[in-house]
Amino acid sequence: MENESKNTMPPSGGGTPGMKKSSTGLEENVGGLLAYLLGFISGVVFLLIEKENSFIRFHAMQSTIVFGGLFVLSLVVNFIPIIGILISLIIAPVSLILWIILMVKAYRGERYHLMVTGKMAEEQLKKMNA
Repeated sequence: MENESKNTMPPSGGGTPGMKKSSTGLEENVGGLLAYLLGFISGVVFLLIEKENSFIRFHAMQSTIVFGGLFVLSLVVNFIPIIGILISLIIAPVSLILWIILMVKAYRGERYHLMVTGKMAEEQLKKMNA
């Protein structure tokens, strides 16, 4: 039959086309997503276990900076009466939305830089690699 449909799925075990494997054995987009999964905790874990893949290390560092900062900010504002509660009501949904966006961007293979923390993450990685 000449009009057979072509198989567009990658062969089994082929993984995502164009994605490199990391030293952990994960594809880099999966590693990038997992670096955000548990906020700064998974960011720190991936900084410790991933030594080679710059994509995963970038997302791990950005996760550590962003969600570590939001965690500390949340702790601090809880000690401020009234206004602290209002600020916490803003921080929580912003954190959730940011968390989802960053995981999706990493899974799509994008090295997505947030305005301030993206540059900070790159600079910290350069210092760690020097």
